[in-house]
Amino acid sequence: MTDDVTGTTSIAVRRTRSTNGGAKFGVWAPPILVAIVVIAVWYLISSMLGKKNFLLPPPHEVVAKGFLNPETASDIVTALGRSALVALVGLAIAIVIGVVWAIAMSQAKWIERSLFPYAVILQTIPILALVPLIGFWFGFEFFSRVVVCVMIALFPMVSNTLFGLQSVALSQRELFKLQHASRWTILTKLDLPTALPAIFAGMRISAGLAVVGAIVGDFFFRRGTPGIGALLNNYTSRLQGAELLAAIIAASLFGVAIFAVFGLLGKLAVGRWYDFGQK
Repeated sequence: MTDDVTGTTSIAVRRTRSTNGGAKFGVWAPPILVAIVVIAVWYLISSMLGKKNFLLPPPHEVVAKGFLNPETASDIVTALGRSALVALVGLAIAIVIGVVWAIAMSQAKWIERSLFPYAVILQTIPILALVPLIGFWFGFEFFSRVVVCVMIALFPMVSNTLFGLQSVALSQRELFKLQHASRWTILTKLDLPTALPAIFAGMRISAGLAVVGAIVGDFFFRRGTPGIGALLNNYTSRLQGAELLAAIIAASLFGVAIFAVFGLLGKLAVGRWYDFGQK
């Protein structure tokens, strides 16, 4: 009897490992296949350009000139580090302002009607037209770059947090009121925990936008310590296509890394009771 139980258990373990392996393959296989297709099309277009392939250098040339060249790689890493600092500071400020703004609007309809239109206006302002004014008001160095990041990354935090706070079931809210819970207790024990998945979703969106904001700020603010945006501008003016693509790829990978970090934090924070990021 014991041997039968042991054999059944070992078969179940093997099936579980096989299922987990198949699931992991199913997760990674599609993006890998898409990457192969993209690289193949990239090579095809580059070969079709012929002598004009400096407009789109082949992938191996981008790797050789951009990542394997010590001087270029050092420039990209240094510039990316400066932009990363701007993006992370701007993102942190956007998260704090966005959450506080959304909490204020969730407390009363008249506050939401008063403040939400300005969040929408902030999202629809052509930021490229406003950047010169930001430079006139705040200077052309680190602080102005952070302001641009905050303006670009703020709206997803406001809208997602507000959506999460307003997604609380009416029955749960009524139950808290029956227990004579204070407004602070309802906010901290019910509203915010319910809104956590939406808050982390907003963080992931804002993280990518903060990187964009850092690059946009670099394009316009030439003073202070230049970041990846200034480096992109230099490569563009020199027609260094391989180095330009390498810098773009590095900035994109940094944005993906921040996105993944907040996805992981979301799973750690709410994964015990919410299937975060799963379908």
